Amino acid sequence: MAVTAAFRDTGPELSGRPAFPPPSLGARPVDRAAWIAAFHHVRDETERRAAPLSPEDQQVQSMADASPTKWHRAHTTWFFEQFLLRAHLPGYALYDERLHYLFNSYYVAAGPRQPRILRGLITRPTTEEVAGYRAHVDRAVDALLTQASPTSLDTLLPILEIGLYHEQQHQELLITDILHAFAQNPLGPAYDEGWRFPTPQVASGTVQLARTITQIGHGGEGFSFDNESPRHDVLIQAGTLDRGLVTNAQWLTFMTDGGYTRPELWLSDGWLAAQAEAWEAPGYWCRKDGDWATMTLAGIRTVDPSLPVTHVSYYEADAYARWAGRDLPTEFEWEVAARDGHLADAFGSVWQWTRSAYTAYPGYRPVDGALGEYNGKFMSNQFVLRGSSVATPEGHARVGYRNFFYPHQRWQFTGLRLSDTRA
Repeated sequence: MAVTAAFRDTGPELSGRPAFPPPSLGARPVDRAAWIAAFHHVRDETERRAAPLSPEDQQVQSMADASPTKWHRAHTTWFFEQFLLRAHLPGYALYDERLHYLFNSYYVAAGPRQPRILRGLITRPTTEEVAGYRAHVDRAVDALLTQASPTSLDTLLPILEIGLYHEQQHQELLITDILHAFAQNPLGPAYDEGWRFPTPQVASGTVQLARTITQIGHGGEGFSFDNESPRHDVLIQAGTLDRGLVTNAQWLTFMTDGGYTRPELWLSDGWLAAQAEAWEAPGYWCRKDGDWATMTLAGIRTVDPSLPVTHVSYYEADAYARWAGRDLPTEFEWEVAARDGHLADAFGSVWQWTRSAYTAYPGYRPVDGALGEYNGKFMSNQFVLRGSSVATPEGHARVGYRNFFYPHQRWQFTGLRLSDTRA
């Protein structure tokens, strides 16, 4: 998976084991040192991603869907304090009870919270005080993992594991949220002037999909979120799936052919969204000296025709597929092709829209308690994306991973590839 220097893993290693991903929960004996290393690796990566940003940068909330960098740093800390330390470390003293109102996100069972749209108004605690909060919780988690009995670790490590993957999700949001904020600034500031989008893999043609019944979902090895289970049978229709992603050059052809002005190409809700938001190009594209430019993590750059198109909504991806006389793949078609190694840039470039609605797999049951709110309560009115993006932390992506967003959203690194399963 391609990653830039800004996001590359550089965390500690213990016992000769890479710090992330952590060991299997079922491994015996439990490698306590490796779990502690994984914890510090993830916590340090969040701070590495925040390091280029000033306190003013970390405070801004550019829209309701985004959160300030400072909030991401504090919320991921609250997660460990709420679900790991509060219940499992005897004598643990909360850093500040008031922070639980400020930095809860959507866990209703965990108590009331600051409205999401008002997160940018939380000027206190300061970024420096948030760093103190993080250090306090990190020391306590260290103590808990160091002193816990082997029996206690059986209870603690599943909570720690989901907390690590949860923080990695916020590491990606930290990057995409600050990119959106910087895109609102007429100065076009850079997060990292040396950042470059990874060079696409060489790919052409299609992969053939045979009509078959196959199993989809988590197979029981390694970590997964609850929405990836249970494993179940699905029907794959015969057809083809493009090996490569749709590029900026191809998208420019769509635009030149009136793609944004032809209502017959668009879903009704998509056309309304496009008109209301005055879409005429992907997110962050703008005219500069007669050419198309785009806001990137390195600042404003000329659109590179060879790169995958990104920052497009489901509505735009669907319209493009209709214009091309093709389809978006189902998430199951994508998973079959990806697990067999047939897709170029399946990971590390852009999340790829599928035409699959985000809903529960047959037999799905959320976990008990507040953590059961993690995925299941969002299974409505959203679409599944597969793969991972340039902002996804190393070690986070999996073939069965189900990302999901609303069809109008496009501030993530979202693109597409096409399929054809029509009779």
